[in-house]
Amino acid sequence: WEPADRPRRAAVSSFGISGTNAHVIIEEPETETDLPPRTTDGPGSGQPVPWVVSAPTATGLRAQAAALAAHVESRPEESGATETGLALATGRTAFGHRAVVVGTDREDFLTGLRALAEGRTVSSLVQGRPVAGSRLAVLFAGQGSQRVGMGRELYAAQPGYAAAFDEVCAALD
Repeated sequence: WEPADRPRRAAVSSFGISGTNAHVIIEEPETETDLPPRTTDGPGSGQPVPWVVSAPTATGLRAQAAALAAHVESRPEESGATETGLALATGRTAFGHRAVVVGTDREDFLTGLRALAEGRTVSSLVQGRPVAGSRLAVLFAGQGSQRVGMGRELYAAQPGYAAAFDEVCAALD
């Protein structure tokens, strides 16, 4: 455990019979004196925060943005941008018409919300709708040696996978 001027660390490894391995590193937590000074989040902190707005219709989306802008305007002393962003993203239904306003200060949010309410675009605003019929797929490939050529077989058998793979390769190229 020496020297004492560094955090204590321990490593644990487990090797399974079937080739599955698990590893973890455990480290002593930082003390309050080791942590950087806390800064306030949200407007004024310089950290971008997303505010998600959604509604069943485009008209409803504009109305939601206008209502949220009015709420922000009526409370100039509040600066809980992160809390507001978290509540908007997790505490409300995600309807089909969606927008995100990204801001670092109160004016950024108001500019984006007003633009959304008025049907305009600004750089801090992104709008969209979910693609009908799209689904999420997750592939757990395991260790490569367990299924040599699995990706090649999947590419040959699944046109959707092949198209997505080609698109990613083109973007990386």
